[in-house]
Amino acid sequence: MDYCLGDGDGTATIWQRALDLDLDGDGRLDAVGLDLDGDGLADDALADLDGDGIADHAVLDLGGTSERYFTDDGSGTWAMAASSPRDRQLRWLGLDGVEHTGGPMVDFDGDGQADDRLFDTDGNGLADRAISTGDNSVTGYVDTDGDGQWDVKLTDTDGDGTADAASSLHPNP
Repeated sequence: MDYCLGDGDGTATIWQRALDLDLDGDGRLDAVGLDLDGDGLADDALADLDGDGIADHAVLDLGGTSERYFTDDGSGTWAMAASSPRDRQLRWLGLDGVEHTGGPMVDFDGDGQADDRLFDTDGNGLADRAISTGDNSVTGYVDTDGDGQWDVKLTDTDGDGTADAASSLHPNP
């Protein structure tokens, strides 16, 4: 996993490390343990919960009584408070418009397996991203306007981590 940390003098260093923690409790390694807060303990972590190889969540004092979770606000800083991925229950709409509660791992694609991941990037409790992984392909769904309805479907058919196709999920009026 790649992650970038400031050096305290205005510069930053990009690091790469093998995953060694299962932050969300799904049995798969998704994080690296570090000492982010400078307390001398490797009780903090950076996690890649969307599986793209880049850290997208941080946790301080993992396993302690004051665990704190953060996500990148888009500016490259860990500015947005977040819930523990183990405890977070999201509201989400299926492709048929039926509302559900659960996550972050759910059966979004209806294949009978809770192996699809939900994300709430704006922190409002309603999922706005969903990732379904199939045999050699990944499909992503995005709610672009925050209304709870899935607007765009992205498909990566060759498994390189880049969408090969995008389609609107709403018919043109």
